[in-house]
Amino acid sequence: MAAIDELKELLLQDVQQLAVLTAILDKEKACLSVSDVRALQALTAEKNQLLAQIRERAKQKIHALVAMGYKPESGAPSRFIQSAGLTELVDLWKRADEQLRQCQALNQHNGRVMGHLQKRLSRLTDIFRGATGQQKLYGQQGQQTSVSSRTILASA
Repeated sequence: MAAIDELKELLLQDVQQLAVLTAILDKEKACLSVSDVRALQALTAEKNQLLAQIRERAKQKIHALVAMGYKPESGAPSRFIQSAGLTELVDLWKRADEQLRQCQALNQHNGRVMGHLQKRLSRLTDIFRGATGQQKLYGQQGQQTSVSSRTILASA
């Protein structure tokens, strides 16, 4: 029973911290809309700390599941918990999963906004450098790179 109680406690902590992470991601979205870099730096540090704790707990959850008889090669842990008939754990697992998916969606949205801001900054930098007439190509990571149109035929 100790593994079940441990898993329950870990899932409760996940639910609580994922709610905090959702709030941080909402604040991050607001900071991105007004380009508040200092607040973004503080939120990023807080977000990274939370993510490290969540990752560590994920390892602990796997250990607790293994102690309960779960075999990692057998498939999704949620199916194992459901087949064991532990309805309270199933509900907690679903709540944590829903919150995690919400955090992922918010993070992806913020990532797209940040990508647009980076492109805008890159364009402004090109304008300041006088490189606006250069052709652009996309690299392997999807970023634009300027291509020089000068061709050197020979050198002395």
